[in-house]
Amino acid sequence: MIQHLRIAMIAACPFPAARGTPIRIQRIADALSRRGHDVNVFTYHLGSSGAHPFQIFRIPAVRTYQREAPGPNYQKLLLLDPLLAIKLVRSLRASRYDLIHAHHAEGLLTALPSRWLFRMPLVFDVHTLLESELPYYPLGLPRRLLARIGRAMDRSLPARSDHVIAVSDTIRAALEKTCTSRGIEISVIPNGVEEEFFAAGMDRAVERNASAPNMVFAGNLAAYQGIESLLRAFAFARRAQPNLRLRILTDDSFDAYEPLANELGIRDGINIARVGLPELPRELAAADVAVNPRSDSTGLPQKLLNYMASGCPIVSFPSSTRHIAHERNCLLVEDRDESGLARAILRLLEHPELAHQLGSAARACARAEFGWDQTAGRIEQVYEGVLQARRKAI
Repeated sequence: MIQHLRIAMIAACPFPAARGTPIRIQRIADALSRRGHDVNVFTYHLGSSGAHPFQIFRIPAVRTYQREAPGPNYQKLLLLDPLLAIKLVRSLRASRYDLIHAHHAEGLLTALPSRWLFRMPLVFDVHTLLESELPYYPLGLPRRLLARIGRAMDRSLPARSDHVIAVSDTIRAALEKTCTSRGIEISVIPNGVEEEFFAAGMDRAVERNASAPNMVFAGNLAAYQGIESLLRAFAFARRAQPNLRLRILTDDSFDAYEPLANELGIRDGINIARVGLPELPRELAAADVAVNPRSDSTGLPQKLLNYMASGCPIVSFPSSTRHIAHERNCLLVEDRDESGLARAILRLLEHPELAHQLGSAARACARAEFGWDQTAGRIEQVYEGVLQARRKAI
């Protein structure tokens, strides 16, 4: 283990919050704190309460902004992020830190003034490629233009840091190919999984209730998640299995999808539930099939790791999967093939032995490869390399 460090971690988002980016930040901060480091998370005025082994520093309350949904918008970019940049500058001026760990593009942009003013070592944690994600957000610009803006940021932002952490090999390969500073170091450090998901998977029953099968989706309902594909696949599957239920575990409103659900005639078969992280492991372990309908992701969806650890058999589009393989520990179907997604769901429902085999294999894979303490150990190695390089340059 490296020496005790004081780390300024940037979460340009509501924090803590029960979705991918905030969970990654929280678990990394947890694990690093328990390994003896002093972690201070700088974040928005929004986020859930609770005790943590790290400190949280928030911007002043912005009454006109109470939105906790993911993604960029103009108020965040023009008001919240500048306030966060000012908060960080003031804190670094008042006390000593060893380095800045900035998550996502907004976190990096927020950290740049402090990097320039104090010559601070900066680690950039890339959770996704903006070229693929930015077009899904309602920013009032054509999707093609948003993709071009995202591509330009993917090319230029990593060079503003001392080291890049990518959550997947796909992101690393893309950055190595396009980044304007080809010599920058990039490490792949994926997400970890909560131990509670493994524990719930241990109790998962082999025999399922065939008279009341249920499929589950857990996550936010942003457009990039593929919720429309999920609903259409459910409609296809329900024609063959009229008793099939879809349980959506989310903190988001379902209002945007109500018209499509009613049009497909499936609204009566859908249950929307607000489930906190403590209850999520048993919810997943109790489901017959877990569905990942996202068809475009360069990152590593946290929901996929949670599905794996819980032992719930997975059906997914391949473009948003990592570390799992068709017929070995999941079923994959061609991207955006909604009827194919439905057929894979039905196959698992009709063949419980196969479902149990795939779910168990996925859980074993997650157990062998993922853990937040392992993630923190790899991040420590990155910190050590960055600080050693800085010392040599002085």
